[in-house]
Amino acid sequence: MKIGISTSVIQRGKTGVAQYVFALLRAFLPSTAQHEFHLFTLEEDIPLLGFAADSMRIVPVSEQFRPAARNVAWHHSHLPGLARRLQLDVLHSPSYRRLLWRKPCAVVGTIHDLAPFHVRGKYDWKRMLYGRVFVKHLARRQDALIAVSDNTARDIEHFFGIPRQRVDVVWNGLDHERFKPGNVDHARREAAARWGLNQPFFLYVSRIEHPAKNHVRLIHAFNQFKSATGSDWVLALGGSDWHGAATVHETAAASPFAADIRFLGFVEDAALPNLYRASSLFIYPSLFEGFGFPPVEAMACGVPVISSTRGSLREVIGDAAAVIEPEDVAGMATVMTGLTTDAQRRSLLSERGLAHARRFDWGSNAEQTLAIYRRIVDARAR
Repeated sequence: MKIGISTSVIQRGKTGVAQYVFALLRAFLPSTAQHEFHLFTLEEDIPLLGFAADSMRIVPVSEQFRPAARNVAWHHSHLPGLARRLQLDVLHSPSYRRLLWRKPCAVVGTIHDLAPFHVRGKYDWKRMLYGRVFVKHLARRQDALIAVSDNTARDIEHFFGIPRQRVDVVWNGLDHERFKPGNVDHARREAAARWGLNQPFFLYVSRIEHPAKNHVRLIHAFNQFKSATGSDWVLALGGSDWHGAATVHETAAASPFAADIRFLGFVEDAALPNLYRASSLFIYPSLFEGFGFPPVEAMACGVPVISSTRGSLREVIGDAAAVIEPEDVAGMATVMTGLTTDAQRRSLLSERGLAHARRFDWGSNAEQTLAIYRRIVDARAR
């Protein structure tokens, strides 16, 4: 098959969708002898795909199409013509905001979540309108839709009116070569040297986004935890500033424990596994997720996890994490306090997490995705 994949949604590699794209492409590499891959990539993002450059064709996309509105327009005005000229069999858009209306070949889209229906104010009104209204019609045009969880598949049926049997659920995988237990002492020395994290710390890895990622309530819960315990624990927030980040920074600055709240900025892929290993507890209080990579990555590194169950998180974390209600600040603080003082419980969660994380595999994801490509290409040929 001649397969096209739009990678212009990776936003300089700093989002969950980017991690999905990178991992899927790596898992596709063994298939490049049988299939021809064309990656449509913004010019400044091309170095991020160096791992694929020798076996997949990278088609440069001008930087003038990086802004969101222009990028959406490019997908509708330019990409179909490129697909025809390259005689692609199938074209994959790995983000619901870039689904195609015109169908130059078989088309498939991945929907990670329908957050605009669940989290008020997640985006500005234009993006909310696009995500809630226009995408519904685009989704119905696809030859196949991939949902990354059963929860997202149910949302697609409920909000878009697309029958459940038309949606393929393909769980995200995990790079077990990167995310695995390692030398904790070395990881902690590295965290101390790079970020000044010398005390035990809670870690939250997510873009700094308000309100969806729920940093503000987490900071309030941390304040209550510190007041109640007098502990020297630190709260470390890894991630780039995003929509609403100013509110999060202002909340942290106003905290009586502001010195113990650390913003780490974007954490590159190479440093992330050791950051997980260095943490004493990973906490994920998100208000909504279509999947949620970080809790599973932390589990795979042997770190005990505290997590919300909103969106797909209950499905993803199983019974391997301590559960919190993300809008209950006092309850969140209570769980944080309980686990910092219960080493046995932390050890149990660590063991459960390691076992649970083994269920996620990118090789299986790639096999299922290729099978979907083949099915819709054959159906179009018939």
